[in-house]
Amino acid sequence: MAYRVPTRSQSVSSSQPNSLAQKLGGEDNKNAQSSVTCIYQTHIGGYWRNVTVLWNKNLMNHSLSISVDSVESSNPQTCKIDLKPWHFWAKKGYKTFQVDGNHLDAYWDLRSAKFAGSPEPNTDFYVALVSEDEVVLLLGDYKKKAYKRTKSRPALVDAILFFKKEHVFGKKSFSTRAKFDYRKRDHDIVVESSTSSSSPRDPEMWISIDGIVLIHIKNLQWKFRGNETVLVNKQPVQVFWDVYAWLFCNPPGSGYGLFIFKPGAIDDAESDKDEGSSACTGSSDCSDESRYYSTLSHSKGSPFCLFLYAWKIE
Repeated sequence: MAYRVPTRSQSVSSSQPNSLAQKLGGEDNKNAQSSVTCIYQTHIGGYWRNVTVLWNKNLMNHSLSISVDSVESSNPQTCKIDLKPWHFWAKKGYKTFQVDGNHLDAYWDLRSAKFAGSPEPNTDFYVALVSEDEVVLLLGDYKKKAYKRTKSRPALVDAILFFKKEHVFGKKSFSTRAKFDYRKRDHDIVVESSTSSSSPRDPEMWISIDGIVLIHIKNLQWKFRGNETVLVNKQPVQVFWDVYAWLFCNPPGSGYGLFIFKPGAIDDAESDKDEGSSACTGSSDCSDESRYYSTLSHSKGSPFCLFLYAWKIE
């Protein structure tokens, strides 16, 4: 299920992890497939719109979906691409669709794409979304090839990634990549733990970014929820965690650990709170303690927020 924010001026929910674990409806399904959801803000047809890119992979299929918000209805328009591993031709293609009368073209080439355990490729690919001869969204590192194939110019305003949600499966280690500042490089994030059934005593957890352990939690059975602010290249990043399910759910593997990474210090986020906004995902029940942040807070850091769902495989 995509986390949708209707307009550029509205806000992104970043409530406490224990609240989010209950509100993001449908996320507690132990059969959830590996997936990465990214939401970008782009300018299409005279409006700022959210474009949701969803990468899905299970034992049977690998797919990519691109959904563009409509300003005329509550239903986004979606272009789905099946990247069948046994059909080489499906890894390069072209599709068209319309949103509010605007003609959109989606191009992709993943024939040489490199993956690192995630359904989202790391290098050697491109996915391009074109509107009115402008590439309004461009993913991947094959940028020259994308512009050559689409015969379109770069957009006047770059698309901005402001939300990423990823489901990761593992025994002790869970990794992902994130760009805390859209103008800078990706960071490698790794969560490691000793909460397996083979070592139930004195569980610990480590959170490292770019190979440096920034958070080390001992006695995790007493500190299974919490938050800290760390520095990544002198930039403050808030880290929230909730690993109650790792320790206390029965049977093991029936729940996930939730980790949230949000650039900016706690004080900055408090001052950036939008008291007049409200947003919920998967539930109409909003807690008064929930916090909502403007997606235009460039003066106090990136609007980006990463949600990492870590599923343990016993």
